This record gives sequence, structure tokens and C-alpha cells, in this order.
Amino acid sequence: MDSRNLTTKRITVFAGHYGSGKTNVAVNYALWLKEKESYVSVADLDIVNPYFRTKDSQKMLENNKIRLISSEFAGSNVDTPALPGEIYSVFADKSQHAVLDVGGDDRGALALGRYVPLILEENNYEVLFVINKYRFLTKDAKSTIEVMREIEEASKIKFTAIVNNSNIGEETKEDDVLSSVSYANEVSELSGLDIKMTTVKRSLFGTLNNEIKNLQPIDLYVRQSWLREEQK
Repeated sequence: MDSRNLTTKRITVFAGHYGSGKTNVAVNYALWLKEKESYVSVADLDIVNPYFRTKDSQKMLENNKIRLISSEFAGSNVDTPALPGEIYSVFADKSQHAVLDVGGDDRGALALGRYVPLILEENNYEVLFVINKYRFLTKDAKSTIEVMREIEEASKIKFTAIVNNSNIGEETKEDDVLSSVSYANEVSELSGLDIKMTTVKRSLFGTLNNEIKNLQPIDLYVRQSWLREEQK
């Protein structure tokens, strides 16, 4: 990511529809944060899908000296792993910058809700709505706004900005990214939220950097589960 174009808060929450790619964005964001902040934590709040979580990137995060807080049952066959009490340290110790990866849709947002009073009390946060035009239930702006409102209602906190992460994994081409711009702009207009960034796989960044405002290169650390299923 490009630090020249991004501002930060102490707590950054990433939420969105299942399969939007929010976990991969969160991991990339945490790595970028670590380049400028000495103490960075990632809290995995995804209890919806225990098979596809930030914990998939645990070793890579540890190698970059980023603390990962997640359920000890992540990646196991436990249907709804409990959230660890260690997550509260994110709010108690304000010397750290924290990235919160929230489970997909309104069900996952319920896990965030228990921490919202602490987030609001400190008032040093942003909640980023990760959108992906190429997912079935968010393929148009109206449907995407419906998902957004469901997440806000469940979590009891409002989104502050949008991340356009429209992609189809490694198969993403330049035209796929460019054609998502009007979609993201419509979501922005309907929601009244700014687009904080549009993410793109690093190999496409050079050719698209002058075409899209606030474009940010990311690497594919976490493969999206819906792509796994479609490619079986």
C-alpha cells in the first residue's frame, strides 16, 4: 500500500459481504501499518467461517512481528469458535494500532457489536465497508447498500468509508478493475461515504495507477473461499 495516500486511526475495522476479500485487505493493511507503527495487532472476529480466516496468515504475520488475536479453534471443525478474551487488550492498550477483521454479513457483525461501546468511547476509529462487484449478492449498488445496512444494524456502528476490492482473484484483469469504478462510485453516492481506496493486485498497479483515484496495490495472502469452491 502507498502510505502517501492513506490516513489512519488507531482502530481500523474491515467488514463486508462474505467473499468480498476483506480478510486479504485487512492483512495487507496490517502489513502496511507495520511499516510506520511499532506495535500492530490483528484481531480476527470472524466466527461465521472458521475455515477461511485471518489465522490462515498467522505465520506470515508473526514473521512481520504483527500480533494475531484469534480463536484457538480457528481452522478446526468447531462450527462457531468463541472469541478470545485477549481481544479486549486491543482497547485497553492504546499504544498499539489494531486491525479488526469482521465476519461476513450481519451474522458476523454481531461479534463486533460487543466491542462497539469501547470503540465509540475512544473515538479513534474507522469502519471500512469492503465491496466486491463480482460477488453474486453485491453485483449492483442497490444490493450492496442493503448488505451494508444489515451489517450496520447488527453491529450498531456506522461505516465511515468504502474500500472497492472488486476482483476475481488471480484471474482479475485491468478491465475488471476499471469496470468496477462506476459501481463503487454509485455505492459511494447512495451511502454518502467516500471511497478510501480501490485495491488491485500488485501486478496491475503500474498500468492502472493513473486511471483510478486512491489506487492501492495489494498481494494475495488469503485466497478467497468462493474462488476455491468454483475452481474445484
